Amino acid sequence: MLTAEQIFAAHKANVETLFGLTNKAFEGVEKLVELNLQVAKATLAEVAENTQAALSVKDAQELLALQTSLLQPSAEKAAAYSRHLYDIATATNAEVAKVAEAQFADVQTKFNAVVDNAAKNAPAGTENAVALVKSAVAAANNAIENIQKAAKQATEVADANFQAVTNTAVKASQNGARGKRSTAA
Repeated sequence: MLTAEQIFAAHKANVETLFGLTNKAFEGVEKLVELNLQVAKATLAEVAENTQAALSVKDAQELLALQTSLLQPSAEKAAAYSRHLYDIATATNAEVAKVAEAQFADVQTKFNAVVDNAAKNAPAGTENAVALVKSAVAAANNAIENIQKAAKQATEVADANFQAVTNTAVKASQNGARGKRSTAA
C-alpha cells in the first residue's frame, strides 16, 4: 500500500519531469527561432547583394550566368536549412525519449518490486499463479525492449534516408547548375 509520503514523492517527481520536458521543448523552439533569424538575416543580405549584381548586368548572357550562379547556392542553403531543422527536431525528440525511457524504467522497476513483494507474501499453493504473473511481466518487458530497439533502428534508417535524399538533391542542383553553365558558355 502506498503511503502519503510515497504519493507526494511520486507527484513531485512527475512535476519535475514535466518541467524538465517543458524546458527541453522550449530549448528546441529557441534553437528554431535562432535558426530562422539567422536565415532571415542572411537572406536579406543576399537579396541586397544579388540585387546589386543584377543591376550591374550588361547583357542577356551575363544575366543568364548570374541566374545560374545563384541557383546552386540556393539549393545548398535550402538543404542546409532542412538539415538544421532535422537536427533540432531529432535532438529535442532524443531528449524527450531519454526522459520517457528513464520514467518507464523507473515504473518498470517499481512494478517488478510490487510483483516480487506480492510473490513473497502469496499464500501457499499459489506458486503457479505467481509464476504465470512473473512470466507475463517478463514477456511484456521483452516486448517493450524489442519495440524500443525497433524504434531506434527505424529512427536510424530514417536519418540515413534523410541524409541520402538531401545529398542527392544538392548533387542534382550542382549538376544542373554545371549543365546550365556549359550550355551558356
